[in-house]
Amino acid sequence: MGNCNACMRPLEPEPLTPKSETIPKPRKKPRDRRPNPFAQSLAANRVLKDLAPQARISDKYTLGRELGRGEFGVTYLCTDRETREALACKSISKKKLRTAVDIEDVRREVAILSSLPEHANIVRLRATYEDEEAVHLVMELCEGGELFDRIVARGHYSERAAAGVARTIAEVVRMCHQHGVVHRDLKPENFLFANKKENSPLKVIDFGLSVFFKPGEKFSEIVGSPYYMAPEVLKRNYGPEVDVWSAGVILYILLCGVPPFWAETEQGVALAILRGVIDFKREPWPQVSESAKSLVRQMLEQDPQKRLTAQQVLEHPWIQNAKKASNVPLGDIVRARLKQFSVMNKFKKKALRVIAEHLSVQEVEVIRDMFTLMDTDEDGKVSYEELRAGLKKVGSQLAEPEIKLLMDVADVDGNGVLDYGEFVAVTIHLQRMENDEHIHRAFMFFDKDESGYIELDELREALVDESGETDLDVLNNIMQEVDTDKDGRISYEEFVAMMKTGTDWRKASRQYSRERFKSLSVNLMKDGSLQLQDGFTGQTVIV
Repeated sequence: MGNCNACMRPLEPEPLTPKSETIPKPRKKPRDRRPNPFAQSLAANRVLKDLAPQARISDKYTLGRELGRGEFGVTYLCTDRETREALACKSISKKKLRTAVDIEDVRREVAILSSLPEHANIVRLRATYEDEEAVHLVMELCEGGELFDRIVARGHYSERAAAGVARTIAEVVRMCHQHGVVHRDLKPENFLFANKKENSPLKVIDFGLSVFFKPGEKFSEIVGSPYYMAPEVLKRNYGPEVDVWSAGVILYILLCGVPPFWAETEQGVALAILRGVIDFKREPWPQVSESAKSLVRQMLEQDPQKRLTAQQVLEHPWIQNAKKASNVPLGDIVRARLKQFSVMNKFKKKALRVIAEHLSVQEVEVIRDMFTLMDTDEDGKVSYEELRAGLKKVGSQLAEPEIKLLMDVADVDGNGVLDYGEFVAVTIHLQRMENDEHIHRAFMFFDKDESGYIELDELREALVDESGETDLDVLNNIMQEVDTDKDGRISYEEFVAMMKTGTDWRKASRQYSRERFKSLSVNLMKDGSLQLQDGFTGQTVIV
């Protein structure tokens, strides 16, 4: 990251556009083809419909060096021609807005950033532009680094410092909720410092998964990052209370350096979240004040109705008396854990970027061709029968129950058929399930000498920090954590295991992430791990 706009949301393959050269000459007069509603070029349409025509972005700003690259586009240093103010410009390629959902996501993010009042801890949208190629969001420049990196660099770190950060996050959540916005993706990586000064404000920078909400409104879409998901998200029935849970997870990490709910697999993380057992025994918790622990418990309350609101968090004695909180260092162990946690995230993030960038044009064309192949009645949708027959044609070994589950999970709108966006999710899911080709590409990015292993030197080269150095102790700790057979190097199998533990798959494929966690939720319900309440009787039902 390193800039408030370097977190781009991921791509979906382009809508179906039949290629005339791939269609053989008919031997007889072809029947009239019904127009496919998904065969239009979404990128050709205007994305920001309410944006009044205005001058080109280049008339007002000078675009400079690249600050970050993500799945939807590139973030550049941006300088106001008149005032010389340094800003950031997130340029979202319209070619990469490949489904109607993608376009709606951009519109909603702009609407949310525009609706929130100016606040010291929320990144500010300064201007929006749109041309034939891209949507340009001119925003505040945040170049002070990530939250955990700043904490580690400071050296002295105490409860008092953690309380200050917790207050800032709670104020952001309160502001969002007061204006009808639930963030849905609060995590340390989404908080950056505006500049490198000691008193720099901390800002939340990514509203890509945020939504507007009305009082009492519930959501069922599973989004977010695994470690920070509230239990009701996995149950697919949640409201704004999820932001307080995520803030509670961040606070737990700030105080001890590790997430409260951790496991070797995504399903294990989900189960830990649902069980809700919080460990206050390991170091440094015995030295942490009871008031701090009390706040963590109340923010990580399983019942969202009993969980503290953002306002109540701000009124909690530990926050109210933050300046009186212990200034005794929490110990080197916490800083070391935070540094390792941060570098491990960078390791995964770099791998995810490789995965996202390699959803190639060829793969998009393959997905188009598969959609055409399976949509035998040419109605722009794939039915279960068409999916089953099509999978058989391409040699898939999936059994019928697995195909049914896949259909159930991918059919987001529940109409019994897959539209193009839903079909994309199935296709990407099958690609990853059956050959892990994308993860293999990421592995090869690190395995420079193609030895079949990631050595310590290769890890050091890939994860060099902004100063041009990398902490050898941190790298050794990462190596020890990922290298399960303890041979001093990371094999492909170990790399895959790391990538599938608590990874934010949204960075690789946003649609795939939604279906992945919906599938996980379905599986948890099927094995009885996830219990739901009957809406009529109020009784607990194990599905």
